[in-house]
Amino acid sequence: MTTATAEEFEAHRARLFGLAYRMLGSAAEAEDTVQDAYLRFDGAARDTIEYPAAWLAKVVTNLCLNRLTSARARRERYVGPWLPEPVVTSDGTLGPLESAEQRDAVSMAMLVLLERLTPTERAVYVLREAFAYGHREIAEALDLTEANCRQVYRRAVRRVEERRARFEASPEQQEELVRSFLTAARDGDLGGLEKLLAADVVWSSDGGGKVTAARRPIEGRDKVFRFLAGATRTFLSGVDLTAVEINGSTAVAAWAGDTLMSVVAFELRDGLVTHAWAMVNPDKLEFVRRQLARA
Repeated sequence: MTTATAEEFEAHRARLFGLAYRMLGSAAEAEDTVQDAYLRFDGAARDTIEYPAAWLAKVVTNLCLNRLTSARARRERYVGPWLPEPVVTSDGTLGPLESAEQRDAVSMAMLVLLERLTPTERAVYVLREAFAYGHREIAEALDLTEANCRQVYRRAVRRVEERRARFEASPEQQEELVRSFLTAARDGDLGGLEKLLAADVVWSSDGGGKVTAARRPIEGRDKVFRFLAGATRTFLSGVDLTAVEINGSTAVAAWAGDTLMSVVAFELRDGLVTHAWAMVNPDKLEFVRRQLARA
């Protein structure tokens, strides 16, 4: 690839990574997808690419569709809950997150919901909602008719909205609660932890069979509290807990020396935790570990 062509691709890399990550829920796979797109861009005849941004978006979208189709079977065999990989967003990796809508689009809650969509529904939804593509542009990218694209979009919106709990917590409220959680966990203040949990709180852990983790989501304040009480006694000795911006919101990172042990993202309602997503699978912590190592 010539220097000029490489520079042209690099101008689009961040946007392409953001698209691939939202499509796949995996930072590692998003990196691989962008690299595949790079190779295709390098091998394409330049006079056939009128608009590089649109051409690359179509290539990445279709590469993601192929990966999602094969990923479904793998995720059905996955040990325990499959959760999206966490990504540090304070460094602009997923673009500017200046509004509640932008933060919500990359939140763990939204990425979990997107897993319920078919690959085509997910592509249409992400291109429309996160990147403001018109239906004609999306139809061209996916080789659909515009009417079909609109129909798929309406169906995707309906499937997302029927399960979506929109609890508007400001970044300041999110940070305040997470820091309260951190303080209580560090101090072994079990009463303080319990007070932060909603009655219907759910705790989901992704260990992928690589480390010990709950195979099913833990539901209800009493059960989550007993889980946290046990974790506080057995897990937190020698572990350093820090606050970090993950997927647009303040989250908790747990370190044992230089080893990142876990990242926990939260969803709030009325100042209480309604859902916590704990990533403990070391393979799925590698991308965020590299991000934090550079910080």
